[in-house]
Amino acid sequence: MPHAINIEVKTKYLSEQSRPAENKYVFAYTITITNQGDQPAQLVGRYWRIVDANSQIQEVQGIGVVGEQPHLAPGESYTYTSGAVLQTPTGTMEGHYEMQGEGGETFNAAIPAFALVKPSLLH
Repeated sequence: MPHAINIEVKTKYLSEQSRPAENKYVFAYTITITNQGDQPAQLVGRYWRIVDANSQIQEVQGIGVVGEQPHLAPGESYTYTSGAVLQTPTGTMEGHYEMQGEGGETFNAAIPAFALVKPSLLH
């Protein structure tokens, strides 16, 4: 299998940066991207679809992640942390990374949907 990119996500609610009275809920997410294929790949771009509890959609596209376009050799991982601001205490994020193989071919690595939830709302 030439290209197999695994994506793991951990999220955290940032209460010290959030302002619930102003409908501002801040979340951090840490993503680990692992190249499980047998060929090198480079992350060149990203696309996010962020949806809050009011069904407000933010779409974010850009080059790389946190200012970097990491190269991943087979078996190598890259981890970064970024954030999102919602107007509600819950929401979801999903999207994909645009990857480029050694031969210049591009492919998308899907980022499965994950929840952003203020901890006091968990049952």
